[in-house]
Amino acid sequence: MLSKLVKSTALVAIITCAANAGEYNKEPENDRKELVKYFEAKFADAEKNRYAFFPYSTDDELKNNIMKGVKFEEFSKGNYAFSKNGRASYDEIKEFPPTEEFVEKGEALYEEPFANGKSFKDCFPDPEIGGQYPYFDEKRKDVVSLTQAINECLETNGEKPWNTKKGKMAHLEAYFAFATGEAEKKVDIKVNSADALAAYQRGKEYYYSQRGYLKLSCATCHVQGAGQRVRNESLSQFLGQTTHFPVYRLKWAAASADNDGLGTLERRMSGCIKDQGQVPPGDTSKTMKELLYFMAYMSNGMTVDGPDIRK
Repeated sequence: MLSKLVKSTALVAIITCAANAGEYNKEPENDRKELVKYFEAKFADAEKNRYAFFPYSTDDELKNNIMKGVKFEEFSKGNYAFSKNGRASYDEIKEFPPTEEFVEKGEALYEEPFANGKSFKDCFPDPEIGGQYPYFDEKRKDVVSLTQAINECLETNGEKPWNTKKGKMAHLEAYFAFATGEAEKKVDIKVNSADALAAYQRGKEYYYSQRGYLKLSCATCHVQGAGQRVRNESLSQFLGQTTHFPVYRLKWAAASADNDGLGTLERRMSGCIKDQGQVPPGDTSKTMKELLYFMAYMSNGMTVDGPDIRK
């Protein structure tokens, strides 16, 4: 009788937890679905949607460059998802991607022993984790990013932390992203508690709030402005933004003495926030991690396809 009671109580607890998790997840999931709906509608037919979404685009841009009928999974390619001109160059570069050597370097780092004999394998037994970060740690009551977790692994094992923007950090993350993509695993970020939801909401508020002397938000460029041309570039869309990191940027490679143009998501976000006319939060600060947590959730269900290439 007692055994049945214990089993019944445990079952109720599991069902209750699942129900609560679903309750906390309602707002994020609604946000995500609405974002997918918005971008699929926006890029269904740019010419027809001129007055709703592309009032400043030229006839030539709408007719000859922006693709029609772009769907969910395609948005992981950034502005190459909808730009005919950009896609042509992208496809050519992807035939012989400059990221292969960095994936190999990352795999070597993953297997290389620390001074104490352990390695990253002890911290991350499964390298197919590209779609699981950032996650909300219920014990810490804080978001944990992959960049943070890698440096914590190093410090726990008596090693010095790495640069959070490039170099070894980007190489190891490239290996994790590649392994995840090869396994065809998808972004799977969870919001399962009131604290996690609050962190998600703060990240959302940051993304949509106008800041800095230019009074811009992330959404100004990557939601409302997605597909619009700024100088010689088409602004990428928010949907799918986190799926392809770390990325190899031609701009970063040109500025690097060893042609290492690979950078983390934190590096890109810091640069983008500076472009908005504001001081970016620290790479492993609460603000940055919650921003990335919100952004990653919006790409839930999309295949991880990093490391990728961007201009």
